[in-house]
Amino acid sequence: MEMITTFNLTKQYKGQGGCREINLSVPSGHIFGLLGPNGAGKSTLVKTLVGLLQPTSGSALILGNPLGSYKCREKIGFLPELFSYQKWLSAEELLTLHGQLYKMTKQAIKKRIPEVLTLIGLTGTEHKKVGSFSKGMQQRIGLACALMNEPKLLFLDEPTSALDPLGRRDMREIMLNLKETGTTIFLNSHLLSEVEAVCDQVAIINKGRLVAVGEMEELLTKKCEVEIELDTISPEFQREIKEWGKILAIQNNTLQIQVADKETVPLLAKKIIEAGYKLYNLHYRHSSLEDVFVQLVEGGEQQDVDHS
Repeated sequence: MEMITTFNLTKQYKGQGGCREINLSVPSGHIFGLLGPNGAGKSTLVKTLVGLLQPTSGSALILGNPLGSYKCREKIGFLPELFSYQKWLSAEELLTLHGQLYKMTKQAIKKRIPEVLTLIGLTGTEHKKVGSFSKGMQQRIGLACALMNEPKLLFLDEPTSALDPLGRRDMREIMLNLKETGTTIFLNSHLLSEVEAVCDQVAIINKGRLVAVGEMEELLTKKCEVEIELDTISPEFQREIKEWGKILAIQNNTLQIQVADKETVPLLAKKIIEAGYKLYNLHYRHSSLEDVFVQLVEGGEQQDVDHS
């Protein structure tokens, strides 16, 4: 089942900014990452998907329901980027309030509060004031609020931006645990390492438009660099190797080339040996998410966007 499907979804402000003609699908049980530079339209897209903003044009289905419908709102959770809760409330009072906003029964709220506090690592803080919490604890209690209704789809807008390395690690573990229990997560972040560590799929948005969408592994292995050490590198070999990739550098008898994908590497090795060259070393490195991001955002390159 597709948890999110958008059809040319557009939200602009007086005809400018925001996001434009967004087409993507988020399958059930995945962690889907949304990346982009500041001002690219990430938060606008998230706020439109959760129903806080009305689209300028286009449409979307959330959990099979039209965008903004009450049915889908009952089954989604949302942790905004900049949130601030009532400092005078205790953790238990804050979670009770959010349970009431979800129209949960008193019995359901009472049962759910210790569950979410255990899940996010705040057991024993029920009666502590939210205003006394550290930044990390604030982020955790915000996530607890978003999880009160046991959402099928969870939107996280920059959930680790205010956390230290230990806090970010804990948040990653929480997201992966939620995925294991069947929760689908839509993660908006500018921290590339966080997205690469947890996401199954990723979309990159720049200047309001999607420039890449796909499986994480597919994006990272679409291009790779190969370093080859031979007994000799003749002009003839250089001409032949151009059929397999782009030559990046030549030093002594070592050649660096860029090939289309990792499947090219064994074929390339076979070609070299069959041609009679002595292959002393072959090492390949696939792109990191940072490589892909910089190439698309700064280089202006656009990959084929797969909406399936």
